[in-house]
Amino acid sequence: MATLHERKSYRAAIMKALYDVTEDNRAGATGASLRDDLHMPEQDLAAACTYLVGEGLVEVDWTTRNTPAMVTLTHEGIRRMEAEEEEGA
Repeated sequence: MATLHERKSYRAAIMKALYDVTEDNRAGATGASLRDDLHMPEQDLAAACTYLVGEGLVEVDWTTRNTPAMVTLTHEGIRRMEAEEEEGA
């Protein structure tokens, strides 16, 4: 089980990866690509996505094994990432 710090890091990494994909005019990312690109255990990816769905920041199409098939940012998720980008600028 991931520590609190790891869980927060996983969620932030997913949001950034999805925001980067959105900037490239792609709708979202597959769960497999997120897992592989972010070097994240599958169960931690699923847990992070579940959390982000609950916050209204992402939408997930789930596989029959309860793992993310496709993950996309919601409008609120994009707004949050834009606000973070502006704060960092």
